[in-house]
Amino acid sequence: MTQVRTAVFPVAGLGTRFLPATKAVPKEMLPVVDKPLIQYAVDEALAAGIETMVFVTGRGKGAIEDYFDIAFELESTLHARAKHAILESLEGTRLAPGNVAFVRQQEPLGLGHAVWCARHFIENQPFAVLLADELLWNPGNPCLKQMAETQDAKGGNVIAVLEVPHAHTSRYGIVSPGVVEGDVTEVLGLVEKPKPEDAPSRLAAIGRYILQPEVMELLGRQEAGAGGEIQLTDAMAKLIGVQPFHAQTFVGQRHDCGDKAGFIQANIALALENAEIGPVIREYLKGL
Repeated sequence: MTQVRTAVFPVAGLGTRFLPATKAVPKEMLPVVDKPLIQYAVDEALAAGIETMVFVTGRGKGAIEDYFDIAFELESTLHARAKHAILESLEGTRLAPGNVAFVRQQEPLGLGHAVWCARHFIENQPFAVLLADELLWNPGNPCLKQMAETQDAKGGNVIAVLEVPHAHTSRYGIVSPGVVEGDVTEVLGLVEKPKPEDAPSRLAAIGRYILQPEVMELLGRQEAGAGGEIQLTDAMAKLIGVQPFHAQTFVGQRHDCGDKAGFIQANIALALENAEIGPVIREYLKGL
């Protein structure tokens, strides 16, 4: 089985839900406690053995590229002042030049189009896609690692899912389920944002995918789907029955940081787990 070594991060979105904060700062750079959202996704990819990170960016996203570079003046100053603990905290923010690439999505034509923009970096190998808006929290066994183990056992394509309330199916790509083995469900079909009365299940895709390279050819047809955009779900659906396709139910905490309330909840949840500030935050919340 070919190990997944490349991950695609679609980060070209405008972040309109977080305006005016995102007028000059990419939404992926908004911090949860002390790290930006995109760092959590990259850490998850590294934990799963990913070697090459491909960021699909847009105008105004230069801060992401700067963040994963060496900050020479900052690091020299910290070194001169013997701020070694702070220097160590920056280590995960540096990605080696040969292991990172940035490509522009020049038009906002949908998630499928954003993934297709990274096609030249895939080299006919399976690859992962991570949406940084979804903070999937399980430090001991990260989501992509759970998926990689399933992909190693089952082959083909694997997506991460969670059960959502019936009334919320119109917000997600929903799985039509087949055989269930523990946390792994055979995928018989995918429906993009179905009305609750039309939804085949409550298993919703939550922003993590391991896909075979054939999906790029399907995306290259530039076929518009829901909302007039090129939908990744539509292209994935065409692989069902042609290649193995499974859904991995994520074991851990999911925080939807594309939503203001979800973003605040993520900050609270991770702050409470933080050894340095957790006790202070807990006492503050009790006071409320």
